[in-house]
Amino acid sequence: MQDLNVLVLEDEPLQRLVTIAALKKVMPGRVHEAASGSEALALLENCERMEIAICDLKMPGMDGLAFLRHASQSGKLHSVILCSQIDPILRQTAISMIKRLGLNFLGDLGKPFDLERLTSLLTRYRALRHDLISPLKTSELPTLTDVVRGLDNGEFSPYYQPKVALDSASLLGVEALARWNHPELGVLPPSHFLYIMEHHNLLDRLFWQLFDQGLALRRRLAQKGIPLGFSFNLHPSQLASQTLTESITSFLTLFQVPSSSITFEITETSLISAPASSLENLVRLRVMGCGLAMDDFGAGYSSLDRLCELPFSQIKLDGSFVRKMGHQSRSCAVIGYTVALARSLGMSLIIEGVETRKQQERLLELGCSVAQGFLFARPMPESHLIAYCMR
Repeated sequence: MQDLNVLVLEDEPLQRLVTIAALKKVMPGRVHEAASGSEALALLENCERMEIAICDLKMPGMDGLAFLRHASQSGKLHSVILCSQIDPILRQTAISMIKRLGLNFLGDLGKPFDLERLTSLLTRYRALRHDLISPLKTSELPTLTDVVRGLDNGEFSPYYQPKVALDSASLLGVEALARWNHPELGVLPPSHFLYIMEHHNLLDRLFWQLFDQGLALRRRLAQKGIPLGFSFNLHPSQLASQTLTESITSFLTLFQVPSSSITFEITETSLISAPASSLENLVRLRVMGCGLAMDDFGAGYSSLDRLCELPFSQIKLDGSFVRKMGHQSRSCAVIGYTVALARSLGMSLIIEGVETRKQQERLLELGCSVAQGFLFARPMPESHLIAYCMR
């Protein structure tokens, strides 16, 4: 890790001393300290940039909340780690405030001090910092001409992320995720091309290329005795197409893939004002025997209403709930409730964003059985997935 400027804002002397000593042990760089918000603000004004502030919220004088507000206006602070004993619900609201201020929230240390947790959060910042200091230059960003050429040349392909049994990590299915194998820039994620495709009506071309490749792979695996379920993401604009289900039927017939092995994932927020044609297609897909997954469940504002109205067969719980489990008891309650809800509605449930063994163990305790996440596997190209299946 490169040298960092880190500020420890803590009014309790012993806690501040312990935090500073731990930082010096696990990271190179300079550690600044302050016992109040006003003192921290003065330090910030006298430096060029502060990568991370480890911040208590409740203290005399200018508290941590006021400091973060002023710090965000200065533009000198990038990321925040909380270290506070305030009520968990108030802490969660403070986290939302931090994000609204445009600051990056790395995580919550809580109290008493946890060295392992601090090391984990600094590692997270290192990964984030790598993305920030080595982005594509503006001159290298793909243009519409680049995207069309890529589509014409077959440069877009699915990367597959496994869905596994939470207890044994045995493979249950995969989700196909779009990637661009750019001849000069390497493998690019959707953030580099989806915006252009959405605004130039190119999503259909992308979807059918990915669907074609995905079904071909599914057939190959089935011939090897591995009949996996495959999931594909549908955009709202595609869901409204009058020829969608007819085209899907043609592809399934061509590749001799049973409709019951295919699931289409749709974000709940995209269906809030969906036209009648979209709802018709949802019904037709279910009549065909395909699965429908409500993706990012809990990230929108009308999840329960959508579950009542629409023919979903699967719920994918948004990964934010898993990330908050360690420091927010309500997240565990929401996960447990979602397990019970899915069971009572006769739906399958997939937990997204599982990254640690501790999360895996807690999710099993809450009754979860199927998951996706970096703990088990990252999205991978076709050849890697075949090898993964063979193992």
